[in-house]
Amino acid sequence: VNIFEGNALRVDWESVVPKGRLNYIMGNPPFVGGMYMQATQKEEIRSIFNGVKGAGEFDYVTGWYKKAADFTFDTNIHCAFVSTNSICQGSQVITFWKYLMEKYFIHIDFAYTTFVWNSEAQSQAKVHCVIVGFSGKNAVQKPKMLFSDSEAYKCCNQISPYLTDTPVTFIESRSTPLCAVPKMRFGSMPRDGGGFVLSVEERDELIQKEPLSAKWIKPYIGADEFLNNKKRFCLWLVDAEPGEISKCPTVRKRVEFVRQTRAASKAEGTRKFAETPTLFCQIAQPDSDYIIVPKTSSGRRRYIPLGFMDKDTIASDLVFLIPNAGLYEFGVLMSNVHNAWMRLVAGRLKSDYRYSKDIVYNTFVWCTPTAEQKEKIEQTAQGILDARKQYPNSTLANLYDDTLMPEKLRRAHQQNDKAVMQAYGFSIRDTTESTCVAALMKMYQQLIQAEK
Repeated sequence: VNIFEGNALRVDWESVVPKGRLNYIMGNPPFVGGMYMQATQKEEIRSIFNGVKGAGEFDYVTGWYKKAADFTFDTNIHCAFVSTNSICQGSQVITFWKYLMEKYFIHIDFAYTTFVWNSEAQSQAKVHCVIVGFSGKNAVQKPKMLFSDSEAYKCCNQISPYLTDTPVTFIESRSTPLCAVPKMRFGSMPRDGGGFVLSVEERDELIQKEPLSAKWIKPYIGADEFLNNKKRFCLWLVDAEPGEISKCPTVRKRVEFVRQTRAASKAEGTRKFAETPTLFCQIAQPDSDYIIVPKTSSGRRRYIPLGFMDKDTIASDLVFLIPNAGLYEFGVLMSNVHNAWMRLVAGRLKSDYRYSKDIVYNTFVWCTPTAEQKEKIEQTAQGILDARKQYPNSTLANLYDDTLMPEKLRRAHQQNDKAVMQAYGFSIRDTTESTCVAALMKMYQQLIQAEK
């Protein structure tokens, strides 16, 4: 046995073992996400990918894939790596895998979908991993196998970089929805250093001292407030009279704090907003009620909780909002169909879902229901809202904990799932999440082709 010790991303693999003597390359590279790498690790990835778009956000493990692709090009060598599952989700599929497949003609031979790697060390967090086996265009083709915790294996014609039994498809980021539905937008971004944001106590104290300020104080909601029923408020000074602000010393002091905070920022863009210190930097608040979508949500949930908000509740930049959307849109977005698509293409923050306007919502293929089917979805959507109201002492985080979800709410979701699946023409009995996303992938490809 020959053992060579060194940095696998810096050493020349050919100097360790000639490729002509190899049949397989297997490894378990370090689990470090793109957001958590050290400066030296980021430099290694940038050097290896040498100008590839998006490489600055790649997980550390992608360096091993790139080195293997270079080393095994035009050979019969097969490779497999245990990897962070985020390389097969969200934007890394579009950037990393698209680059690898187009430049090196890589195809996936087998894969084990997301599983939890439990460390024996008590202080270590659980890591969500995948195993991907791959080879180049000249490698001998073998039956493609897809493994998961729920089934031993599945024979596939192709395995996509999303690790699904579907043709290779890249879900490209879009600025507008693929279908004719209300547009999703970001919430408003304050960049205020906390000057506009008020706790319940701060709100009460401010109104007591300066009653005139009450008309500028609005409920303020982000993902944490929405999911955990927390209360916060903000100063919303859009169209506020300067003469009235001057009569409220505390409000004026907060505005001055915002101005100074922005002026001292290292970011040139933020410094420019010091010229308008009474306003949020980006204002996206609609003049209608809206559906709220948290940007991050626990990966333990079967459904990302959404809700309706009135136009006077200011949405922060930690949520998305869909103005002019109703019960039908709510029902479809709360369904297992949309959540299956989200799980397929969304990114992750550790194990949490990271919802994306451009990659999840704008690429989602909506059904084309009959009038009766749409009415049914609206009814089941209302059923979800009614079921939630029966548990006034529980937060959405409690209600959508898959272990704690009340039977009435689960049943309401199941009825909504059925109504949405019928509108898509999916078999309620036979459709699994994998067959659902395969069908959505096919529909997505058809719509993309029709756009060309």
